This record gives sequence, structure tokens and C-alpha cells, in this order.
Amino acid sequence: MGLGFCVLAAPEIAVGAVIVLGVVVIGVAIKEALDAYEFRHAYPEEAGTSRGTKVASQEAEAQRKPKPKPEPAGQDWQPPVPPESLERERRPECRPVPVRHLGGNDPHNECADKIPNNSFPGWDVLINGKNFDGLVLTTRTLWDVKTDDFEKQLPRSQRFFVRMKLPELRREAKIARDCGYNFVIGVRSAAHKAVLLDEDPTLKVVIMDWC
Repeated sequence: MGLGFCVLAAPEIAVGAVIVLGVVVIGVAIKEALDAYEFRHAYPEEAGTSRGTKVASQEAEAQRKPKPKPEPAGQDWQPPVPPESLERERRPECRPVPVRHLGGNDPHNECADKIPNNSFPGWDVLINGKNFDGLVLTTRTLWDVKTDDFEKQLPRSQRFFVRMKLPELRREAKIARDCGYNFVIGVRSAAHKAVLLDEDPTLKVVIMDWC
């Protein structure tokens, strides 16, 4: 040991020894790397265990993160329904029920059946206990049809007739409005329409050119 110490004590010998030792260390590292490479190829299922564990942990982490919801397509999106509309739909008295025509006035019933886009031709529609002559579902419009020969009456009789019918027409309009429907009065003459609007401008009156 004394000899070995003395030999290494010389600077030129010490430098050489360091170089030799460095080569040995590098050689050992290369050999370990080669052994590891052969081991991975000889036993791939064992060599991949640690890597698989890391991948599995990454997948588990990804699953724990909530995925953002995809934006709905334009055709799938539906506009929000107003709460009052939903409430009306839940009220059974506001659901339209087809019922037989009242009375035996065939010309009147035929005129009502020809309402443009009438959803229930051949039937009246019952809404909240009231029979309406027609319903157009596409526009949610209820109809009351008047087929009398209004224009043949004297002006005084015409106004009296309208005033007699006005309370019921207003009641029908309120029933329709409360259930979320429009309300239209169909008449056969311009004179009838004029007197109705003169007595109540809030009414919607249409001249039925199909009757």
C-alpha cells in the first residue's frame, strides 16, 4: 500500500491513472446500457412495466379531468320557452279538444271548415269550456265565424245586433288570450267588420271571402 501511494503521488502518474479510471468508468456505463437494451428486447413485457405504469397514471389523470361539452349544432339548438307558455301548456283547460259542431246550421259549419289551414275541419274546438269554430295550430289562432246576412239589416239593427254579441265576443277573446291563443272573428261583409271595430277597436276581424 505504501508503494501504491507513492506511485500515485507522482503528478504524471496520477494524471494517467485518472485517465485510465475515467475510461473504465465510461466502459462500465456503456456495458450497463448494452445490458439494459438486450434485456428490453429479450423481455419486452417486463421492460415496459414501468413505462406502462406511467402511461396508465396519465390516462387516469385525463379521465379525472372533466371533458368540455361540445357546442350544440345550429339545427339542434332550441330557443328557451317562456315560463308562462309552459304554464299554459300544463293547464288541461287550455288544451284544444275537437268536438262536434254545435247546432244544425250546415252553411255556417261549412264556412268554418274552410278556414285557411284549419287544423280540425269538420269539428269545433273546445278550449276552457268554450266551443270555437276553428283553430289554426300553426299560428295558434282561434276563430269565431259569423255567417248571418248582416248587410241586409238596417243600420240601427246592425249596431244593436253587434252590441248584443259584443260581451260574448270579448269573453271568447279573453279565453283565447289567457290560454296563449290569438282570436279572430270571421264575417261576410265589410259593413259587419266596420261596426264591430267601431264598437271595439281591440278586436281582430277578417272578411271571409271563401263563404
